[in-house]
Amino acid sequence: MKLIMAVVQDKDSNRLSTALVESNFKATKLASTGGFLRSGNTTFIIGTEDHRVNKLLDVIKENCESRDQMIAPISPMGGNADSYVPHPVEVEVGGATVFVLSIDQFNQF
Repeated sequence: MKLIMAVVQDKDSNRLSTALVESNFKATKLASTGGFLRSGNTTFIIGTEDHRVNKLLDVIKENCESRDQMIAPISPMGGNADSYVPHPVEVEVGGATVFVLSIDQFNQF
């Protein structure tokens, strides 16, 4: 038995949720916030049998796409903010961060 925790961007959350249901995976969704961009994320917690892990990872890959996004850098801490002129930079966001954990026991009541 495996426990999969997948952190995805909110933009991909509904599409992934629908695909999980269509592929017969049960999931719990939690709202979360990313540290780097401080943007909304969704964390999916999914329990599944070992032989279905690869199928689950495929579903996640197919529905959580990475994309480029322009962001304005945060002003430097302790520096002179008067002379700081933020220039937007392009960063890659999206995709999924997935943790696969072995589980000794699973109960559903």
